Amino acid sequence: MSDAVAEALLARKDEILERLKALLRLPSVSTDPAYAAGMKATREFLMARLKEGGVEDVRLLDGGGQPAITGAWNGAPGKPTLIIYGHYDVQPPDPLELWKTPPFEPTIRDGRLYARGASDVKGSTLIAVETVIEFIKAGGCPVNIRFFLEGEEEIGSPSLRTIIDRFPDALVGDAMISADGGRASTTMPTVSVGSRGLTALRFTVRTSAKDVHSGRYGGALRNANHELARLIASLHDENGRILVPGFMEGMPEVSARDAEDAAALPVDEEAFYAEVNAAPYGDTRFSIRERITLVPTIEVNGMWGGYIGAGSKTVLPCEAHAKLTMRLGPGMDPVRAQAHVRDHLIAKAAKGTTLSFEESGNGTPAFTLREGHPLLTAAETVIRRTRNRAPVRARAGGTIPITAIFKERLGLDTITFGFAMPDEDVHAPNEFFRLSSLEDGLRSWPLLLTELGKVEPGALRAG
Repeated sequence: MSDAVAEALLARKDEILERLKALLRLPSVSTDPAYAAGMKATREFLMARLKEGGVEDVRLLDGGGQPAITGAWNGAPGKPTLIIYGHYDVQPPDPLELWKTPPFEPTIRDGRLYARGASDVKGSTLIAVETVIEFIKAGGCPVNIRFFLEGEEEIGSPSLRTIIDRFPDALVGDAMISADGGRASTTMPTVSVGSRGLTALRFTVRTSAKDVHSGRYGGALRNANHELARLIASLHDENGRILVPGFMEGMPEVSARDAEDAAALPVDEEAFYAEVNAAPYGDTRFSIRERITLVPTIEVNGMWGGYIGAGSKTVLPCEAHAKLTMRLGPGMDPVRAQAHVRDHLIAKAAKGTTLSFEESGNGTPAFTLREGHPLLTAAETVIRRTRNRAPVRARAGGTIPITAIFKERLGLDTITFGFAMPDEDVHAPNEFFRLSSLEDGLRSWPLLLTELGKVEPGALRAG
């Protein structure tokens, strides 16, 4: 049946493209309250489509923030239940002046659909929705389905754990397929086997009770900005190696398989740095691919203090601030990693200065899909069939919180099966989604659901 469903989807490709355009016109920016109407309209659009397509139990799951959308189809007794994940929120479109066409008016140029959210991740999400609807129309899916379309992915999924606690009935399944998390190469077929984790820390260094005149006190008091810079510099050596004791705790050595997979997707170093007009940097014990997908990082996302207005002000600032994020490798505990950085900063702080910390939650551990997992086997089978070659296994350098959270709280493993590509300017002006990816997705999703329908439900949960 999967071939017939794929052909039916491709036959109405133009209809699906118009529906995607309509979805992209809805400005669903989760981080900005000014877009509340767009968020609501997007929820209503997706819920209406699910109901129209025969999906049952369509409702909102409210965890106190932007609600998630759920819906189910349970017509395959004895078959696995797959949770299909996507998210309907998008990043802000700013800076608007850098867009060639309006961000919420989808425009096709050179086989590409330009709009905010086209690649991340409304295109891939709609592919999944339309696939299930087409199966229902054809008589039924090869697996049972539960949709979970989140509204807060772009702001770190703050309500996700609350939703899990409040609505356990809506998240019963054997495994998850994520439409978020795309392909790692524009030229080679890839399959995702994991992603880095993430935790964050904000801190303030204080050197005195108040700001003072730099002429009266300069040279006799510590400057908070100087102290902040010194602390930040202590996190790495000049080559980018992390100097925080214990930070890498729990992470195993890069395995031969991980190194082999990274080498199969080599990075053109000259082009990599030329694209952003930057000089080579980083721990040379690892390849660039390993550095950007597997090896942990500590990054300074913002630092500020003192006078930053127009002109000059001869002030000696008493406090300065920084925001850090840490990408985590497999096996690392986000809470412990955060604690190691905090302890390091305290140990390096100069006598007479004080540090205060504002922690940003516990964070998310890295996720890895184990060797031989039926999700991985099924995805590789589909990619071999559609691309006539075995896919390269790839890890994502970013973090998809739901994969680790669903594993931790529900025991569910995830395969990411999105069709975005790495050059599609997600989170930036002129984001786009290839029209060829729409076709690839409509061919591939029916095959994936069919392959997973051959798996015993217990096998998907077996470690």
